[in-house]
Amino acid sequence: MTAASNGPIGIFGGTFNPVHFGHLRMALELRETLDFDEMRLLPCSLPPHKEEPGVSAQHRLEMLRLATEQCPGLAVDDRELRRAGPSYSYDTLAEIRAELGPARPLVFCMGLDSLVKLDSWYRWQELLQLTHIVAVSRPGWRLPAEGAVAELIVQAAGSAAQLAAEPAGRLLVLEQTLLPISSTRIRALVREGRSPRYLLPERVWQYISEQRLYKAP
Repeated sequence: MTAASNGPIGIFGGTFNPVHFGHLRMALELRETLDFDEMRLLPCSLPPHKEEPGVSAQHRLEMLRLATEQCPGLAVDDRELRRAGPSYSYDTLAEIRAELGPARPLVFCMGLDSLVKLDSWYRWQELLQLTHIVAVSRPGWRLPAEGAVAELIVQAAGSAAQLAAEPAGRLLVLEQTLLPISSTRIRALVREGRSPRYLLPERVWQYISEQRLYKAP
């Protein structure tokens, strides 16, 4: 698809503290598998469901920009870092929907670990009025068998074709072989004086070293 085709826009949020190859590979595979016009990586400022990142928003944003500058299919959307207060996905998606208009497909991407907790999110029952949801699971992971999220998965189940043809309202679970890399592990390595090289882009590692990020107090 081309930028003028009005095809789907993908949104992949996270703290990216720091961004690593697991994030980037998943974002790129989703863009190619679902034929997104664009995949936007959206760093959050104050995640309601996690501890505060500990590294400034500006550092996380710069690392994300360094990581994606050679990949034209991935873009960085910094709107949550420019907004005061906690980062609620509903508010962000409502803002993006207003910009795109009512007809363009919008796809909010997350891990299965986030999907199973979706009923704890702010205005979660209204999210599918704004966007589709794609949840990525690892081989062997199981969907919830009961509860509000399990019911939503059944009621809103859709296909890749429906994600491209409709603006919002569908939920699709995709299985991917995700790279076993975590930001927590990378931070621990740096804190211990060890190298996280080959777990994240070299330019990101250079930036972490230059700025002395994640060092022990």
